[in-house]
Amino acid sequence: MAEVILKPTGNFDLTVEAEAVTPDNFAGKSADEIGELLVWQAPAQIKLSEFFSVEGNGGSSAEDTTIIIDGDVPRVKRIGQEMTAGKIIIKGSTGMHVGNSMEGGEITVEGDAESWAGMEMKGGLLHIKGDTLDHVGCAYRGSWHGMTGGRIVIDGNAKNQVGGGMSGGEIIIGGNVDNFCGIRINGGLIVVKGNAIRTIAAEMTGGTMVVGGYIEKFTPGFELEAVECDLKFDDVECPGEYMKFTGDYAIPQKGKGALYVSCENNECL
Repeated sequence: MAEVILKPTGNFDLTVEAEAVTPDNFAGKSADEIGELLVWQAPAQIKLSEFFSVEGNGGSSAEDTTIIIDGDVPRVKRIGQEMTAGKIIIKGSTGMHVGNSMEGGEITVEGDAESWAGMEMKGGLLHIKGDTLDHVGCAYRGSWHGMTGGRIVIDGNAKNQVGGGMSGGEIIIGGNVDNFCGIRINGGLIVVKGNAIRTIAAEMTGGTMVVGGYIEKFTPGFELEAVECDLKFDDVECPGEYMKFTGDYAIPQKGKGALYVSCENNECL
């Protein structure tokens, strides 16, 4: 597999919109041609080479191309947007919208990611080894459908509205979340191994959500159905005893989802 190494060298005082940085766009191009690709900074389109040094050539196809971003790029947005194959490895933190609408391939962020990671994702794997902020796998403003396929793995914590409007795929969070996680989820799987604050799975009409930690304020509109042990969803395992709730009955839709809550960490329910 061919490797293209991008090293940050430019001025990132203003954020850079870098949707051009995908294996699809780099495939079949030399290092010089990759450097000629255009990205946005404020109202101007500027060559990628003004912000990164470029080493290596793209592979014969997106599937045969790996992009390595060698450093922190928290002011660079939209890396991997709409990619269909190949790999991107970010050796540091990254900006907003990483993996937006991606359809295939793999993105690994070795640091943190800003908001909107994996927005409306359709396929592939997005793995963030640090923390991230709001709207992971969420629907964009004005849209009702968020993530529909693929998998997002966050080793650390996430903030608000994870998986908003999610219809398919999987989001696995190793740490904690804040508010409105799983709001309007109608399909797919969200697993939070840590704690949550409030409004978990509010307006849920389908799909599955698991919270392994403590929920500070449980969402009204859910009914206890059963207690189950050692949950398993394909290769995703959630050991322990869980209360299974269905809901959200606070809204009139007929479809309901399943919310599993740790018994050990939520004895007050």
